[in-house]
This record gives sequence, C-alpha cells and structure tokens, in this order.
Amino acid sequence: MNTTLSWIKAYVPGLSCTDQEYCDAMTMSGTKVESYERLDKNLEKIVIGQIKSIEKHPDADKLIVCQVDVGSETIQIVTGANNVKVGDKVPVVLDGGKVAGGHDGSPLPENGIRIKAGKLRGVPSNGMMCSIEELGSSREMYPEAPENGIYIFDDDVQVGSDAVEALGLHDTVFEYEVTNNRIDCFSILGIAREAAATFRLPFNPPEVTLHENQENVNDYISVKVQDPDLCPRYCARVCTNIKIAPSPKWMQRRLAASGIRPINNLVDITNYVMEEYGQPMHAYDLSTIAGKQIIVRRAKDGDEFETLDGQMRKLDKDVLMICDAEKEIGIAGIMGGENSKITDDVKTVLFEAACFNGTNIRKSAKRIGLRTDASGIFEKGLDPHNAEAAINRACQLIEQLGCGEVVGGMADVCEPMKERVRVPFQPEKINSLLGTDISAEDMLSYFKRLEFDYDEKENVLVAPTFRQDIEGFADVAEEVARFYGYDRIPMTLPTGEATTGKLSFKLRIEQKARDVAEYCGFSQGMCYSFESPKVFDKLLLDKDDPLRRTVTIQNPLGEDFSIMRTISLNGILTSLATNYNRRNKNVKLYELGNIYLPKAIPVTELPEERMQFTLGCYGEGDFYTMKGVVEEFLESIGMKEKKEYDPDAGKNFLHPGRQANVIYDGKVIGFLGEVHPQVLDNYEIGERAYVAVLDMPAILPYATFDRKYEGIAKYPAVNRDISMVVPKEILAGQIEQIIAQRGGKILESYSLFDIYEGAQIREGYKSMAYTLVFRAKDRTLEEADVAAAMKKILNGLQGLGIELRA
Repeated sequence: MNTTLSWIKAYVPGLSCTDQEYCDAMTMSGTKVESYERLDKNLEKIVIGQIKSIEKHPDADKLIVCQVDVGSETIQIVTGANNVKVGDKVPVVLDGGKVAGGHDGSPLPENGIRIKAGKLRGVPSNGMMCSIEELGSSREMYPEAPENGIYIFDDDVQVGSDAVEALGLHDTVFEYEVTNNRIDCFSILGIAREAAATFRLPFNPPEVTLHENQENVNDYISVKVQDPDLCPRYCARVCTNIKIAPSPKWMQRRLAASGIRPINNLVDITNYVMEEYGQPMHAYDLSTIAGKQIIVRRAKDGDEFETLDGQMRKLDKDVLMICDAEKEIGIAGIMGGENSKITDDVKTVLFEAACFNGTNIRKSAKRIGLRTDASGIFEKGLDPHNAEAAINRACQLIEQLGCGEVVGGMADVCEPMKERVRVPFQPEKINSLLGTDISAEDMLSYFKRLEFDYDEKENVLVAPTFRQDIEGFADVAEEVARFYGYDRIPMTLPTGEATTGKLSFKLRIEQKARDVAEYCGFSQGMCYSFESPKVFDKLLLDKDDPLRRTVTIQNPLGEDFSIMRTISLNGILTSLATNYNRRNKNVKLYELGNIYLPKAIPVTELPEERMQFTLGCYGEGDFYTMKGVVEEFLESIGMKEKKEYDPDAGKNFLHPGRQANVIYDGKVIGFLGEVHPQVLDNYEIGERAYVAVLDMPAILPYATFDRKYEGIAKYPAVNRDISMVVPKEILAGQIEQIIAQRGGKILESYSLFDIYEGAQIREGYKSMAYTLVFRAKDRTLEEADVAAAMKKILNGLQGLGIELRA
C-alpha cells in the first residue's frame, strides 16, 4: 500500500512532521512503513518562466534562443525543443539548480543533474527549460505533457513561482507493509485514521452529501443475487448525462503520486474511490445492459468470457459472474467485460460497489489466470458497510466534477450483516499481559481515537465494522500496546511454572555461533531461501559446478525466486550491497540459514538441508579479522587443536590469492576469503569485502562443551623469542604446527608478534618472530628442559628451510 503525505494531511489537517518522524511514529504504532521517497528529490531552483521572444540560433538549425521571464529577471535560454512558442509558461531550472534526470526517460541518476550557465554553439544559455521526464516523472502520470518536448503549464500559474509546487511534486510517497487482516489499511482513509490516532490529532474524513435528481434508480435497473453466499452485498447507483473529460489537476496529481495513470474523469473517479476507501468499484455503460437487470450468479462449466483486456477466459461453476438479462458482463471482483465497457460516447453509467467472498475471488483469479488490483483487495474480505459509503462518495464526485447527474436512490441487495464485535474491557488483565501500569482512562482514550465505542453499562468495547481483525481480548490488548508504545513497555521476567528444559546440542552450537558473531560486532540478517539461477553467474561458478544442480520451484513468484539456494553467499552479498549503496561505511552481517542440495535430478525426494554459518563484512577489517572470528567460534565449541587453513581452496568467487579452506582433523568444514573483484562489481560493492562460510553439520561431530578445569599455575614460566628468516611460500600454520608438535608437554603457548618483508630481508624470504612460553605443572623448569624443547623445535623448522635470523 502506497500513500502520499499530502493526501493523508487532507484528512489529518494538523499533521506536521518530517518524513522520517512520520515513518518512525507510524511504524512504532503498528503501521509499518517499509520505505519512503520524496517526489521532489533532486529538484532545485526550478521556477515557472514565460517565454517572451524566440529567435533562431545563428549557428545551429535545430536550436532556438529564447528570452524567458522568470519573475525576478529575464534570462536567455538556448534549447532544441520544438514545441514552445511565445507566451508559453514552462518550468525553468535556474543557474546552479538541479533536475532529476534526462529527457530520454532513462533511469534517474542517484544525485540528479546539476545545471550550470554556459554556451551552446557559442551563444550564452543561463538555464534550462524542462520536460516532465527531467522532473522525475513521465507522461503516464502527466498525460497533458508532450511526448517529446518541454512541459507547458496552464495560463493560470504565476510567473516566478515554484514550478515543483505547481506540479504537485513537493510530496512524499510512503510504502507500507500492511498485513492481510488489516483490510481497512488498504485505503487512504484507513492509513489516515491510523495517523490521526498515532499523532493524537482529529481525523476528518470527507463529508459525503448527495444532491439526487427526482428520478428513481429502480426505473433504470433491478438487481438480483442468486448466490448470496458469494455476494453478501451488491449496491448499484445510476448517473445520467455523463460528460467525459479530463479529471481536475488535484485528482490527477493524487492518483499519479500513488502510481495510477490518470485517464478521464469517470475512470479516475472509480480509481480515486478505490484508493481512498479501499473499495473496488466498476462502471458499466447502462445502454449495454439488457433488460435493465443485474444478475449475480455462478458461471457454467465450459463458459468463455472476453474481459476488458481483450482476452478470452475459460470459466467454471465456481466463478461468480455479473450478468444482465441475456449475457455475462463482468467477472465479479476481478474484471469487467469487453461488451459493457465505458466509451467516450457513454451517456448513462451504472456504478457497482459490492462485497464478494474473499476465498472464492482468490481461487477464481487463480483458476482463470487473472489477478487484478481489485481482486487483490476483494480476496482479503471487505466490510459490507464500506460498499455503500464508497458508492455514495463516487456519486458525490460525479456531481462535484460536473461529470453528470445522480439518479435518486440506490439498488441494494444485502444479506443480514454481522453484528459489531463486542469484547469485555478488562484493563487489569491487559496490564497483566503487557507488564504495564496503564490507567483505564488512558486505554479508553486509545480506543476512542480508533473509533471503538464503549458500553459503560456492560463494560464492553464495541469494535467498528471496518476492524474485522478484532475478535477477542488479545486483539484489544494489542491496540493498547501499540498506542501506548512498544518502546515504553518495560522488560519483565516471565512468571509461572514450567518443567526444566534446555536447547538441543545442535541449537546450542547455533546459539554459540550467534553469540560469537554478535560479540565480534556482526548483526544478524535473514536472507531468502528462494533465489534466481542468475546468482551462479554473478558468483562466477563454473558451468559444470555441482552447486548449479538445484531444486526448482513449481509455482515461483518469478524468475528471481525460482530455485532453492545451494550456496548461502548471495543473500549476504546482496545485503552488503544494499548497505553499501545506502552509504553505510562499516558493515558486518551474519546469517544462520539452510542451503538445499538435491539428492538427485530430477528431484524424487526431499533435498538435503544443511545449516550454514555465513559471515560477511566490508569497511574496517580484513582477511585476518574474518579468520579471527572463525577461530573464536571454533575455540568456543572446543575445536582448538586440529584446525588448519588450506590456501588452495579453488573458489571462483574469492580472490585467487586471498582465500582458504577451513580444515579440521583433515576434513573441510568451510572456507573464508576476500570476495573476487569481479563478483564485487556484479553486486555493485565498491570496496573490498570478506566472507566466511562454515558448514554446521560438518562441525557438529567435533564440537563439545566439555571443559576440564586446570588450576592456577604454581610454578614460573620461561619465555623464549625466536626470530626467523622464512621462505615466502611457508605458511604461519606450518610453523605453528611444528612448534606445537615438538614443544612437548612443557610448551604452554606461542604467539606471532612480528612479520616483516623488505629491503633488509633477501628476496623470496620474510622475517617472522614468535614468543614461546614454557611451564611445567609439577616443578620449576631448568635451562636444560627448555633448551631441549627449543632444539627439537628448531630442528623441525630447519626442515622447512627456515633459518634463525642473526
């Protein structure tokens, strides 16, 4: 669901806040805002100018030189537009201003385009006249704009005033994540009602008053519903003397900002009411309806029907149809028919506003292969009371816009409507559930803002009909929680009796992975299990790589979600790319999620699901930072002694010289490394990134939480430092393996404290220095003990071609 802030403010006139404040407040009160976008993004210093004169360019046949009055002065602008004339009022970007994009409709640049004064073919030009595309919109949303050329305003605009304001672009579009049970919030009025309650402001919905003529709707149409279980309410109104024309600018602007293309006043009214009230409507040309009858009935098996999009649809007995006395004229709740569509010659219109069975609409749309905006709303289940309110609003707009006359009365076939839900008001129980101490008066103030009634005599809350999600105590408690403020609810310990229990070993290992990752500064992410086959090319996998053998989804949402993932990197890299493109400097993310490896292709049984511990980062940190996190985790689950790193990992998606397999007891349990530069380009990440993946099923056999306590050392330690000249190809792990093996029981620890490559070291070698700590548990070490251990270590190192540094 998308809304513009200006449309919300029309019904909550006292609303005054920044876009971010609105986003945060609405999200905290339960109406989650996914994102928002300013319509005037990258539009600066754009005014309305009037062309005073036009001359040909002296050195270019396709350019003209215009003198343009911008209110404060007259400036010269050179342009190649061929649709302007003297007297036209046009949007003008002044010197130093900015436009959203180019005139060709190509994707808009992130930071817009700065306009500076200059010369075109030797003639000074001090600004630019704009097309609608350069202002960040399109002809779909501004149908009056020319196909190729400068946008021209009506004569009633003022020269020198803000062109962006005149176009209605000083606005913000908010995108909401609305759950299916809150059907009331799939409308402007529903969101506005929530905004008024959130900001504690009055809610002023439009006042609907009708001026009907003296005729009777029953002389024009009769309605019969043969299947009331599928259509509990059907409202019909008639409007005569219809005049098709463009809708007013204010309506066009609101529809365009909501992503709906303005067409004409009649179509725009039905779309406007659907957005405003969340009630889909349909308009029929009454002259095409045989017998002055509307019959709502099921189709017959094998029937075919041509919808407004020109497609023949195969029907069955479970599809509900709108019919006249002779034929079908529409598929209920989905789309009207070609045989009753509105044309420019229409004189009398029949408006339909109905309530259909949501489950039936969803199944019908699936079977006939046609899902529309209307069906998407109907399938959630509408409030029958809303149909009458919406159709009256549409008729009010018909009269208000001079589009026609409203015939008196409404044809209304309605089943008995469900009683309003009544829930006992139990403030003590609500406080007990939430762990709060909210007064009954405050709770009732929340419900009053939400248009609940309170029956004081019976101490019962009565939910409005549009709140079909309210069923019992838990629902009203949630209303209190969200308007009191989830962030204000204190933390409390759970109470009650329970049997002793604990996590399974597998879940304890996974919890330890989370603890270590978060301790190291990583934030948890949740990535999709469904992916696109294009992922493998982005990761540079070979054409015959086994990871390309995937489980394919039978009914995918689209190609981008058509297979089950066989590698976990795409999700983390996509999340890193999102953060990078939003200019977050230092990002560390981790995920615990399954990959799905098919046992056979084609799939004959469930795939093998393997939990992957995936880490990714960019910014601060490098290969060794990621290696440190891996080691911290392995050591925390008792896997300290037998780990190795093999630089010959052979991962195409990792940098050839900065990658390694993680090996434990001779078995590969994961990998880590720097992401390949080409892969970084594929994901549009503009700096080095590092990843690590550990296969949790491979780790489980080696993990243990068994710990043996060793007392505090009673005897002193002996330290020895060794500085070595080492061949470059020798790894630190090889050196540490020899130190550990040959140091014996008295070797307590060792650590690398210096590594150097430079002019003082001969070519092909590097300098490395270690500190070794020796200690015996039962005695004080003598020099001979330490010397013997050091000799064994040095003999082993010499076997690798290592020399002690002088």
